[in-house]
Amino acid sequence: MTSVITTDSRFELLEGETLLEGLERTSHEVEYQCRAGYCGSCRTHLVNGSVRYLSEPLAYIAKDEILPCCCVPDGPVQIEACLMHEPEQPLLGEEFNIQTSLDFGTDGRK
Repeated sequence: MTSVITTDSRFELLEGETLLEGLERTSHEVEYQCRAGYCGSCRTHLVNGSVRYLSEPLAYIAKDEILPCCCVPDGPVQIEACLMHEPEQPLLGEEFNIQTSLDFGTDGRK
């Protein structure tokens, strides 16, 4: 297993897992579309370490960028990727006004 350090977390990449699959498994925010290095949507900044590509990417990448969809680390790596932040869910009583009776009021009719 290979150690991956992200902007706000650290995890171990599982055997046979691409960097994108590891980022998804650990709830990191990363854009992707093709999963094959064609589109470049998953382009990520490599801070430290090196990767090797399972297939040569067709999308343009700068010297300090990688395509997590089609690469695996050669050893420990550090990349710019943040954990997804779920919006805080309100408690049931805070989200809804709970009606405690069936008294809907009267409008003057009998």
